[in-house]
Amino acid sequence: MRTMMIAGGAGFIGSNFARFTLQRHPQYRIVVYDKLTYAGNLNNLKDVAEDRRHTFVQGDICDADKVREAIQHHRVDTLVNFAAETHVDRSLMDPGSFLNTDVIGTYVLLEAAKDLGLERYHQVSTDEVYGQVLEGSSLETSPLHTRSPYSASKAGADLLVMAYHASFGLPVTITRGSNNIGPYQYPEKVVPLWVTNAIDDVPLPVYGDGLQMRDYQYVEDHCEGIDIVLHQGALGEVYNLGSGTETRNIDMANMILDLLGKPKSLIQHITDRPGHDRRYSLNVDKIRGLGWRSRYTFAQALEATVRWYVENEWWWREIKSGRHYQEYYQDLYSGRELGPV
Repeated sequence: MRTMMIAGGAGFIGSNFARFTLQRHPQYRIVVYDKLTYAGNLNNLKDVAEDRRHTFVQGDICDADKVREAIQHHRVDTLVNFAAETHVDRSLMDPGSFLNTDVIGTYVLLEAAKDLGLERYHQVSTDEVYGQVLEGSSLETSPLHTRSPYSASKAGADLLVMAYHASFGLPVTITRGSNNIGPYQYPEKVVPLWVTNAIDDVPLPVYGDGLQMRDYQYVEDHCEGIDIVLHQGALGEVYNLGSGTETRNIDMANMILDLLGKPKSLIQHITDRPGHDRRYSLNVDKIRGLGWRSRYTFAQALEATVRWYVENEWWWREIKSGRHYQEYYQDLYSGRELGPV
């Protein structure tokens, strides 16, 4: 690996991975390939924009000609795909865009990787492909049981990746990560949404009873896990990535308010999301077998995340004051308030 193309590298996890790679591997060059949709933001890469080892290319992963041009022009040998529509709520509003980006876009990247003889293709996936797990934890061999258009589109992409390995011998790996938190996460996602709302004394919308269980890992831990799989993982294999610690959403909301010194009265229960998964849980023994361990506890990850949003209002205030965000927020949350739960 000498030149890595990071598809979706201007998004939340992708930009953190780009930064991580430049720091961890000074001999590598990276090409960030991103369409710059609402969640793609060059401000996410502001601190590495002048690094001569980093090149940005604006493009859609569904544009086969543009993808191949970027790979060939920059002599890319490794492709890591973060590019995806990712938010469950948006997938309920517009499933078609998720199928297009997450499935067709992955197909386009796989075709390019196959035809141009790339050394490695890595797919960044999600624990949501396993569906809700009411007991126990999901292994990499567990069946896929999707319950939202988002998770279905990601599962479809995973199946394509494995099919290209079996059918064409493409050297692939997949990681399925739990929920990420950390810097540069678009404030439609629960943690930056709640943190920034709380800073402004705006209610924190909590779905239903708030007892949904999630594993929230710090994005830097996730990036390190992907890096380890890229360099040590077996071809054709899937690796789960998570902290192994589960937290109830309502408990996390209370922790955020405590960290910010805000009143619990800001919690506002709203009607639940349709088909809302109650619990995800990953067995991460396989990735630990490669020597990976979480560096951040959940409490440390949440505190670091809250601190970043407090110290970087320049980044999120521009987003939240924009018309696109305001219209989305109104469409999603208006009229859904519940009484005491």
